[in-house]
Amino acid sequence: MKYMIAIYGNQELWESFSAEEFQKAIAEQDAFNHKFKETGELLGAYGTADAAQAKTVRVRNGAPAVTDGPYLETKEYLASWYLIDVENEQPAMT
Repeated sequence: MKYMIAIYGNQELWESFSAEEFQKAIAEQDAFNHKFKETGELLGAYGTADAAQAKTVRVRNGAPAVTDGPYLETKEYLASWYLIDVENEQPAMT
């Protein structure tokens, strides 16, 4: 069964990490990636641009219109997402 795992970002929280805490968080994410990659269960891992760099693209009269934003009213935003293919939901929840 395929599962999408969404990771939400919070710039204020990330900026509050010490260099050591930040490296620990990255190491934990790398361990997750390697675990599922080695078993062949990781189908994809995708990061998004920082919220400050976000753009909105809408098609108007057959042509794309690009604007800044969306401007978030929340502190959290979709930072990355993973697609894994595992036998049941348990591995997706670890």
